[in-house]
Amino acid sequence: MSLPIVIIGSGFAAYQLVKTLRRQDTQQAITVITASCGDDYAKPDLSHVFTKGQSANDLIKMSADEFAKTYDITLLRRSRVESIDARQKTLRCNGESIAYQQLILATGAKALVPPFQGDAMGRIITLNGLEDYAASEVELKKAQSVLVIGAGLIGTEIAMDLASADKRVILTDRAEALLPSLLPDFVSAQLYQSLGNQGVSIELGTQVESLRQAEESIAISLENGHDYRVDAVVCAVGLRPNIRLAAEAGLKTNRGIVVDRQLRTSDPHIFALGDCAEIDGNVLAFLQPILMSANALAKTLLGQASNVALPPMMVKVKTPRLPMQLSGNTANADANWQVSASREGMTAKAFDEEQQLIGFVVTGSHMKQGFSLLRELPPTF
Repeated sequence: MSLPIVIIGSGFAAYQLVKTLRRQDTQQAITVITASCGDDYAKPDLSHVFTKGQSANDLIKMSADEFAKTYDITLLRRSRVESIDARQKTLRCNGESIAYQQLILATGAKALVPPFQGDAMGRIITLNGLEDYAASEVELKKAQSVLVIGAGLIGTEIAMDLASADKRVILTDRAEALLPSLLPDFVSAQLYQSLGNQGVSIELGTQVESLRQAEESIAISLENGHDYRVDAVVCAVGLRPNIRLAAEAGLKTNRGIVVDRQLRTSDPHIFALGDCAEIDGNVLAFLQPILMSANALAKTLLGQASNVALPPMMVKVKTPRLPMQLSGNTANADANWQVSASREGMTAKAFDEEQQLIGFVVTGSHMKQGFSLLRELPPTF
């Protein structure tokens, strides 16, 4: 009997790879090792759990046991891989040695939490996965006021969702604009106004100085001198790829685990996929590139070497008060923007010096134009 394909991780990337492998081969042995509960869920749903009143259990699409049975895999839950011996093609888990034919690192990324002054650091909540939410859902449900640290994509989505659930929200970021890595200033300003109309207090160009316990509440001091008192704090300042196992195994790492176009690491029998993988200097954490990467990797693992080729991809910003989609280079300060707007929405096209379309943002009713514009963009790689 052949050795198994072993996958470390049970997030979207890992489980998408399992599903794709099983569509192509029903016999290949597959082992999944995860430190989590292993339940299958959709991580983007965490951005609107508050308005929908959903619990962590409501988000589960398939329990770990159901998933293992459906896809005929060996699933080791609540298990941590201690080390990888690339030379012997084995790993240590739960004190035992497990041999692999090919190993896939789908170890994901960890939520960043900057250090702050004060005695309330232990009260900071992150929402980087199902178990994060399960651990904090009671506190967040009870909270009447919430500070959200980080005005990027996830922080802004969560802030709007919390405000839509009738909570008082303060959103803060060191950046001077909302979603600065994704949106041009004039679209960011519209999002700012939309959040403001919901009653969100937006503190940009500053950062949290201290978090201090104040009875049941948390006293917040910002560097600009403003003070708040809230019931809960959510941190969404970014993610750091989990590369420790790879680095300790001697694999090449940078910001993420460095892989080639076939998602192969510096070891020919080890691959990386998802939030932990770095391709051409990029960590592509959105769902569509992970989906396409899983499709290509499944072919490679089953003997048909396939490069990952990514066309332009749509990013959906889940802010219902100002729904939008975007693609391409939308944060290029040198872009020439052409804007068509109506009361129902806007189409903004970014052009380079040669008047080639390099990106776009569509909002409201104009979002139906998004897919035709997508076809006009040059390939990602």
